[in-house]
Amino acid sequence: MQPTPPPLSSYVKSWAPGPVTDEDPLPAGPVAALSATLNLPDAVAKSGDPLPPLWHWLYFLNWPAQRDLGGDGHPLHGRFLPPIPHRQRMWAGGRCEITEPLLLGEPADRISSLSSVVAKHGRTGEMLFVTERREFRQHGRPRLVEEQDIVYRSGHSTGQQNAITLDESAFPDANDPWQLPLRPDPALLFRFSALTANAHRIHYDTPYAQGEEGHPGLVVHGPLLALLMLELARRHAPAQQVRTLSYRLRRPVFTGEHLVACGKPSDGRAELRIATRREAQHATAEVTFA
Repeated sequence: MQPTPPPLSSYVKSWAPGPVTDEDPLPAGPVAALSATLNLPDAVAKSGDPLPPLWHWLYFLNWPAQRDLGGDGHPLHGRFLPPIPHRQRMWAGGRCEITEPLLLGEPADRISSLSSVVAKHGRTGEMLFVTERREFRQHGRPRLVEEQDIVYRSGHSTGQQNAITLDESAFPDANDPWQLPLRPDPALLFRFSALTANAHRIHYDTPYAQGEEGHPGLVVHGPLLALLMLELARRHAPAQQVRTLSYRLRRPVFTGEHLVACGKPSDGRAELRIATRREAQHATAEVTFA
């Protein structure tokens, strides 16, 4: 009989990493590269222009040595990685409050800190919810504050997700006034992984994604889904500044599927989602405008 493993909370009782400050000059190159990856005719911003919401994810990147990556491609070590065995990671969602947009080409500071650590029990076992807080400053002035919610598990994947049947036949029907269709392919995921320093193998290694983690195909990045939802606000309400946003990543999307980012604006806010023919809400978001 297998001994009962200790609760995840026991591994993090004394885990209290302090805040850390990083710097980045915010060069224009990554914005131009992501703009090209999304098939935009021009870069969405040039030096001196405001950075669109969530495009700061292209900066302050962490590139560990190759020997410091685990078998799944994730870093083995990190200041805010909880010390649990056989760590599995999933990005669940986050929030952002924008006082002033970051300006491209202007040096910026990021102060990262651990906001909370909460252990919960779900249908698939115990999970550890870690929230990281990030404050971004330029010229000593706070510009935006972000929180990211990351879910961790201990153990190995079960492979049960193979029961998912993909529907690659057509784009889903949607009546939302804001729409952005996309059919992600492996090249798009590869380019986005490179732009965000994301080496998780589920985004580019099909045999690993299917055989080791039980997915029916390559998994579209959660951050890419969030950026696509925010693209709706940038394209359809360009004169309005996003003041706050929150997003939740609910169910994965896979390469080959037709997805649509959908949005409904109303009274200074907008409700956004990612839909396929399988699911109406793979991801959801809400923004408020200044």
